[in-house]
Amino acid sequence: MHEAPRSGDARCPGVVLLHGIARTSASLTKLERALRAAGFATLNIDYPSRKKPIVALADDLHPAISRFAERDAPLHFVAHSMGGLVARAYVAKHRPARLGSVVMLGTPNGGSEVADLLSGSRLYRALYGPAGLELTTELRPDALPSLDYPVGVIAGSRFIDPIAGLFVLPTPNDGRVSVQSALLAGMADHIVVKTSHTGLPRHAAAIAQTIAFLREGRFQPR
Repeated sequence: MHEAPRSGDARCPGVVLLHGIARTSASLTKLERALRAAGFATLNIDYPSRKKPIVALADDLHPAISRFAERDAPLHFVAHSMGGLVARAYVAKHRPARLGSVVMLGTPNGGSEVADLLSGSRLYRALYGPAGLELTTELRPDALPSLDYPVGVIAGSRFIDPIAGLFVLPTPNDGRVSVQSALLAGMADHIVVKTSHTGLPRHAAAIAQTIAFLREGRFQPR
């Protein structure tokens, strides 16, 4: 696990950024820069997303996040794709004392039909590991607990892969996760942005809406 350099002083609200499966912290660089410019301190972490189950990944992140949380300011989470599930698992087990809000971009809270289709293949299991098998729509006995903190959900509605977008996923979808699957019972607000799954963390509107939710607890009307 690589801990990216921190930015901001101890008085600034902190944001932990968590990338998706098979991605790195570099995929959140544009979003991180915007958060810093908006006055947030950031911790953008690389973690071995394909090596362990989601709860174990959350445990691995705990030392770095707990050090970052030693500040007299709220601590938020902004997460792309599976990173949102890691954030939920982390809060459930290691809830920060000054927990603020969580923003999820394209997180498969209800699972992904793409994972349903591919999870039986050896190639999928080799590429995405134990966490990849937890991205299906099948209900699991270790389901994450219900929300008791503010969560904002940003979903995408455009896709690049026409097979997944047209024939595998319910519409609308971002090519990996449907809008319906991104929604979460108990969320404070949600919004749909016209971009693909991989484009969400780089999309100007998604970035602006992320900052708006962290500041106001709701997304800006469109």
